[in-house]
Amino acid sequence: MKSKLLAAAVAAFCVSTALPAAAQVKIGILNDQSGVYADYGGKGSVEIAKMAVEDFGGEVLGQKIEIVQADHQNKPDLAVSIARKWYEVEGVDMITELTTSSVALAVQDLSKQMKKIDIVVGAASSRITGDACSPYGFHWAFDTHALGVGTGGALTEAGGNTWFFLTADYAFGYSLEEDTGNIVKSKGGKVLGSVRHPLNSSDFASFLLQAQNSKAKVIGLANAGLDTTNSVKQAAEFGIVAGGQKLAGLLLTLAEVHGLGLQAAQGLVLTEGYYWDLNDKTRDLGQRFFKRTGRMPNMIQAGTYSAVLQYLKAVKAAGTKDTEAVTKKLKELPVNDDFAQGGKVLANGRMVHDLYLFEVKKPSESKKPWDYYKLISTVPGDKAFPAAKDSGCPLTK
Repeated sequence: MKSKLLAAAVAAFCVSTALPAAAQVKIGILNDQSGVYADYGGKGSVEIAKMAVEDFGGEVLGQKIEIVQADHQNKPDLAVSIARKWYEVEGVDMITELTTSSVALAVQDLSKQMKKIDIVVGAASSRITGDACSPYGFHWAFDTHALGVGTGGALTEAGGNTWFFLTADYAFGYSLEEDTGNIVKSKGGKVLGSVRHPLNSSDFASFLLQAQNSKAKVIGLANAGLDTTNSVKQAAEFGIVAGGQKLAGLLLTLAEVHGLGLQAAQGLVLTEGYYWDLNDKTRDLGQRFFKRTGRMPNMIQAGTYSAVLQYLKAVKAAGTKDTEAVTKKLKELPVNDDFAQGGKVLANGRMVHDLYLFEVKKPSESKKPWDYYKLISTVPGDKAFPAAKDSGCPLTK
């Protein structure tokens, strides 16, 4: 009897372990959660991705939706290692956010090899949907070309026709400097020079002195996160703005403006794809995020919400998680949510939507918490982003 019971127990165990795990749709948020871009995206992007899942209903095709997360520490090799494990071992279906262009480009290449979908939000390089495009790669929220058109174009047209760039020394900085410089020159302006600084610098003195000595009317900050806030703070110590030169935050978001405070940030001109106080939809998303985090979202976090939601809509429309089928739906479906209205996805994976040129308010102009921006103009999506055929993406040839 004992042997029969033991045999039955072993058989039951074998059956139970042989059963497949409950089917799930897994989405990975891979970004910087502890370094120079931690406020820029970080844990806020994870939280807002969870909001998107909840708003969608928590499941798709009868499968539970799970968000997984990891900190890539701005290291492409670490990011690729995490992504490979997610794809091969943990069954992750899509990876998004991907702060830092060097990371985004590396993970997109891996995703292409493994026929997995990635949606870049936090990285800016226009190469992501340009020469480095992927059949399964997408780019949400903004890119260096759009930032150049918005901030670079507006300041040049307003008389800031000589530029000097303070540039982060990696793929993102190079793209932002090149794209903005091209816009400046197309508007009749001149680029007088540039200087590159390491990622996560603490001392910008020598770089700022070169920019100041250039006598350029505009100093373009082709950096982001803490590098931008530290540049702005130290520029004030050198009296650069007081001396008549203008600082252009080429990738400046609400998170960095909040970190600087209005006293230091007032007058800065910047381009974002989202601002919480633009309309009823943006306010709804912003206020719900604020209740969970005590902060308003910037365009990286709001863009992550949109990317996750749109992926889930595409899975539902495709009726499957199959990469080819979902990719097709992502390029067919319009993007209408609390981040973007009337958005569309081009053949190269670029999501096209309107961006906004803002000026940071003076402290006296701010009427409530997080009331930081004055809207100068709207940059139509078709003007902000190049057509797919003009992007340099080999897939569109």
